[in-house]
Amino acid sequence: MQRAVAPVRIDPVPPIETARLRLRGHRADDHEALLAIWSDPRVVRYIGGRPATRQEAWMRLLRYPGLWCVLGYGYWAIEEKSSGRCIGDIGYADFRREIEPALDGMPELGWVLAADSHGQGYASEALAAVLAWGQAHLGEHTAVCIIDPDNTASIRLADKAGFALRQQTTYMGDLVLLFTRPGTGNVSERP
Repeated sequence: MQRAVAPVRIDPVPPIETARLRLRGHRADDHEALLAIWSDPRVVRYIGGRPATRQEAWMRLLRYPGLWCVLGYGYWAIEEKSSGRCIGDIGYADFRREIEPALDGMPELGWVLAADSHGQGYASEALAAVLAWGQAHLGEHTAVCIIDPDNTASIRLADKAGFALRQQTTYMGDLVLLFTRPGTGNVSERP
């Protein structure tokens, strides 16, 4: 019988601390928390609408470190300091979405929180920290986020963080709102 190989942990994700949160790289032991989040119909109703399977949650977890290795930016796990519990994900990505207008050169911000963490200001706290990190490490850039028109909480969060509605469009057959956060230059222009 073979023994499981112990993972070698290499973490390219810079940690960020806020008053109540720790933003850190994802770990294998976050799988159950991510499965609970991404399989909750209350969470995914505005993000594709279909609860994730165990395998899909695992594949999502594996994808996060790859963003950092390939792009130099990516997603953080959101950990509640008081409990040590992983309560969500937040970060920048370039998913090369087939969407009009094209998002080329604009890093896309995304966030998700466990349903029992909604309404506590965690998303605002985490987003402000990630935007500050982006300004310091990516330089001046225009960031984008895509939000379901019925997701009023995320629309309010984007507005509070300085995003402005650019236009209504479709992505994978669904109506979405495209928001941008003003800046000059873009990530693809970095030396």
